[in-house]
Amino acid sequence: MPDAACRRKFQRQILAWYAGAARDLPWRANRDPYRIWISEIMLQQTQVATVRGYFQRFVAAFPTVADLAAAEEAEVLRLWEGLGYYRRARQLHAAAQKIVAEHEGRFPRDFDQVLALPGIGRYTAGAICSIAYDAAAPILEANTIRLHARLLAYREDPTKTAGQRLLWSFAEHVLPDSDISSFNQALMELGSEICTPRNPQCEACPVATLCGARRQQAVAEIPAPKKKMKYEDRLEVAIVVRRKKEVLLRQCGPEERWAGLWDFPRFHVASEAELLSGELASQLHARTGLSAAIGSRLTTIKHGVTRYRITLHCHEAEGASGRLRKDETAPLVWASVDKLHDFALSTTGRKIARLLAK
Repeated sequence: MPDAACRRKFQRQILAWYAGAARDLPWRANRDPYRIWISEIMLQQTQVATVRGYFQRFVAAFPTVADLAAAEEAEVLRLWEGLGYYRRARQLHAAAQKIVAEHEGRFPRDFDQVLALPGIGRYTAGAICSIAYDAAAPILEANTIRLHARLLAYREDPTKTAGQRLLWSFAEHVLPDSDISSFNQALMELGSEICTPRNPQCEACPVATLCGARRQQAVAEIPAPKKKMKYEDRLEVAIVVRRKKEVLLRQCGPEERWAGLWDFPRFHVASEAELLSGELASQLHARTGLSAAIGSRLTTIKHGVTRYRITLHCHEAEGASGRLRKDETAPLVWASVDKLHDFALSTTGRKIARLLAK
């Protein structure tokens, strides 16, 4: 750990750099903990450029915790549509309801109370409390993990227990006595904009002279690379079932991918050959109560979800007949094609909806 003199120098240089380098981001307009919380949840596994527009639309629709708590989950999901990791939106909604029920609609100041909210971990609680309230709470997320690992020239995996213990200790050790709000934001900004994963701008770094990885000429090697994800190919089929100017939508069940969102009836198939068999029509009948032949292909969409690389074939259903089966966990509805924008659809569901609207 750096000694007191080195720590003070680090703090001064970080804060001086941030004073002139801080980006103008919509959630930095003030220190409202509600807005900071929304931005921190949105920024998890999502780029700043993507989050800007979503954040502004979301807080315009739900300007206060009470507004968010009172909203229907479907409306929350609709405004979240396209950000992915939809569990974040559901937990955000649940946390807002807890704040209204247990904290009279005021975002709590106490770190432990913030940490107890759904969807909030140690980093997010620290970010909210330090940025909004100037609390002496350390932070550690993707950008600061990389930054701190390089500063300490830590060559082991920083996401393992030993690495996390060291980096959290360092993050706490370097906290200043005041202006912690700016300091923690500066650390994240430095990691995001200067100390990048590839081709970091060391010549522009305000603390380059304090960087252990730079002294050892090991910046490109630190942090230790993660093991590459092994992806599994998966073939799926979405069926567009029509009734005059309406199409059939199904709400994904609680344990399914995209839980709570709407999608066209979708099935996993083992092979292309299964598309040509009657098995898919049988599955459609079992899930919806409708009998239909699987007709022409409308489009093919390739996308990735977690460890899967999915090829999704979208087909028309032909000659649909029967009565919709009732399923409280995954409701089925007929939706007008020109009203599909009112539904919170899965990413691929939205692409299909745009195709149908043409």
